[in-house]
Amino acid sequence: MIDAGGSLDARIAALANRPAVFVIETAGGSPYLGRTAVLRRRLLRLLSPSGTSSKRLNLREVSSRVQYQLTASWLETNLVFLEAARRLYPDSYRSVMRLRMPPYVKLALSNAFPRCYVSARLSGSRALWYGPFRSRAAAGLFLDGFSDLFQIRRCHEDLVPSNGHPGCMYGEMNMCLRPCQQVVGAEEYASEVRRVAEFLSTDGRSLMDSVTRARDGLSREMRFEEAARVHEQLEKIRQVLRLRDELARDAERLCGVAVTPSAAEGAVQLWFMLGGGWLDPLRFPVEAAGGQSVSLDRRLRELTAALRQSAPAARERQDHLAVLARWYYSTYRDGEWLPFDGAAAVPYRKLVRAISRVAAHSAASAQDLPPARTEEAEKPPAR
Repeated sequence: MIDAGGSLDARIAALANRPAVFVIETAGGSPYLGRTAVLRRRLLRLLSPSGTSSKRLNLREVSSRVQYQLTASWLETNLVFLEAARRLYPDSYRSVMRLRMPPYVKLALSNAFPRCYVSARLSGSRALWYGPFRSRAAAGLFLDGFSDLFQIRRCHEDLVPSNGHPGCMYGEMNMCLRPCQQVVGAEEYASEVRRVAEFLSTDGRSLMDSVTRARDGLSREMRFEEAARVHEQLEKIRQVLRLRDELARDAERLCGVAVTPSAAEGAVQLWFMLGGGWLDPLRFPVEAAGGQSVSLDRRLRELTAALRQSAPAARERQDHLAVLARWYYSTYRDGEWLPFDGAAAVPYRKLVRAISRVAAHSAASAQDLPPARTEEAEKPPAR
């Protein structure tokens, strides 16, 4: 924390040019919240002495106190910034941090005759959200591809089934069960919707397994022409699955861990996400305390034994997934992301290798950085 006063310039000049999130409190006005990769230079610019001729924003005359928290990764910067923005600007924090909501493929289950479409809003309605995707174009491409594998409707209307309904081209091409024309009832249509939901929830494994079994059964019966046609269907499913972006999962079951640099020397930061929500970060020393000869794998298992999946609200989950997408799909990504299917399925061997790589890269980068002045750091909005 830095109080505004006569020694302000000297105290700012003593800061390190390190990434940080900071808050400049003003007299009688709203605080200024910012993030930067070079803390000292940014504060000197915002709090330059009076009389400096510049058209840039200058808060020197109205500032009363500066709080900051040094960060060690782009992911940590975004998460600290998110919590600070929520606290200071509860009604407009998303616009303050310019947090773009990533798109998802949504299976709207609250409708009597559900359909899939691209949406960037996670709501509390009964639905399955598959994502996050890099862009709406990427989500739309995957939606078009996997919709060809099933026969649920693609029309946007509020469906009122009737024998006199004109239908659409997908029904004429046998690519829809035509509930609009009452060709199938609600129960039969719901059965197809369950297949779609299972396909998305299992990342395509449910359909892949059933088609593979059908192909192998035909081969054993020496019905090779039919087996070849089923194999073509299998290849089509694989092509559709290749259209997914790397993070795309059932949003309510999305689990993984981000391994990023840590402010502490000889350590990395582990950011676990369970059920689409971030848990509190875990600082993990690469070397065991006291020089003990304990393997990384064993220490990781002990550390993660207490992981418990949270149940974030839809809005909080949307924020957390938006931060994940911003970090992962960014060219500034520092660290590694390892997805898994749940707290009991952490890929420890891959995690050990990721920790070693991130720690080695951090050690090499730290040689070019000045030491952080942690004695002046005050944690603002902590998680």
